[in-house]
Amino acid sequence: MLCSTIKPGTDCGFMTKKGCSYAGGSCKPVIDSCLGCNKIVEFESGNYCKLYPEPATKWLKGKCPSASHVKLEIKEVQAINPLKASKRASKKK
Repeated sequence: MLCSTIKPGTDCGFMTKKGCSYAGGSCKPVIDSCLGCNKIVEFESGNYCKLYPEPATKWLKGKCPSASHVKLEIKEVQAINPLKASKRASKKK
């Protein structure tokens, strides 16, 4: 259904005929960690996330899973012992 509280005119999964069914009755604004993300939408009442009704909960255990402004950290690959690698390669033949 279309939202009629905070984000008027947008499609919302929490909106029912009785109003917003999300905890507290409306979506929560974005937090500082969200700034720079391309999923933020501006409304008269403030800035809100397109995907999540309460973006702060997505940052509790690290980074938001859909944050477009945060780059992935590439972990260093553990070095392989060359002697063991050559033994493994010879067994495969």
